[in-house]
Amino acid sequence: MQRVMLKSKLHRAVVTDANLDYEGSIAIDEELMEASSILPFEQVQIYNITNGNRFTTYAIKAERGSGTISINGAAAHLAGKGDVIIIASYSVVDDTEAQSHRPVTIYLDEHNRIKEVSARIVGCV
Repeated sequence: MQRVMLKSKLHRAVVTDANLDYEGSIAIDEELMEASSILPFEQVQIYNITNGNRFTTYAIKAERGSGTISINGAAAHLAGKGDVIIIASYSVVDDTEAQSHRPVTIYLDEHNRIKEVSARIVGCV
């Protein structure tokens, strides 16, 4: 059996831009993509803490060290500049690997700088 498991998440990212006139996607600071093992064009889930919206899109690189988190295309109706979001990526693992799998959480500050990297999820045993 295979299971879809949380691979990584960028926790409490702040949206720096929302651009309706772009084809689609979320632009993420390249440094944050690397820290969370998110590749360009990889599918990601976005959970908007500010307004409760949830949506799926794909990641593209933004300038390294810029702190950019830009919601593009139609998704800009679901998240705007200043919103606080979670960006989650998932992987498919076999049942044996799933037993010991631990996702990585990247905790961000209000400027989208890394505060902490952890393989522990708060509230999980």
